[in-house]
This record gives sequence, structure tokens and C-alpha cells, in this order.
Amino acid sequence: MDADRQVCGRDPDSQFVELAVEVFAMLADATRVKIILALRDGERAVSELAESLDKTPASVSQHLAKLRLARFVTTRQEGTRVFYRLENEHASQLVSDAIFQAEHSLGGTPRHHHAETEPEIEAAS
Repeated sequence: MDADRQVCGRDPDSQFVELAVEVFAMLADATRVKIILALRDGERAVSELAESLDKTPASVSQHLAKLRLARFVTTRQEGTRVFYRLENEHASQLVSDAIFQAEHSLGGTPRHHHAETEPEIEAAS
């Protein structure tokens, strides 16, 4: 059992603690969080993301480049268009959990505790 914990990096002395801090730093930007929320349902082109986030394509591209370097997203090229998608389910789960935690900070019973099924997270503009 102890070996499993260390391999997964959940021990407070794990080498992954500093990397986890970098993950949180990457998510400490509203535009990047919104991009991850927008990519939960599948891949999208920069222009689609920019329009849905009400941001310029150049701004979205800069954020996507950072997310790609951090391996949050991956790409697929089709002609001249580049499509982005989440690398795995963990980024989406981290953002969902952060939003759920934010709901707790408002006091009372959070909305996600009222739902009988998986709560839906909306990408706020």
C-alpha cells in the first residue's frame, strides 16, 4: 500500500508536490480555466474558442501555447486549421473541483450538492 501512495505522488514528501504547484499556477488564469471548460466536449479551433470566450484569437493562441507546453492540451492539424483538445480528463476534473470548492466559499449548501446527477458546470464569460 505504501508503495502505491509514493508511486502516485500523494505523499507530502513526494517529488510531485512542486509539479502540482506548477499545475495550479497554470490554472491561476481565468482565460485558461475557460479554455479548459470549453474543451470538455471535444476539440475546437482557435477561432471557435476565441469567439466563445469573447477574446482575440491572438490572446487565445498565447494561452493555448502555455497549456500545450504544460501538456494540458494537444493539437491536431487539418489543412491550415489547428484543433485543440484536452490531453486527458484530469485538467477538466481539476477545474470542476475548483469550481465546486468556489461554490463552498459562498456559504450555504452549494448547488452541486443539490443535484441528483453529476452537476453541470457552465463556462461563464
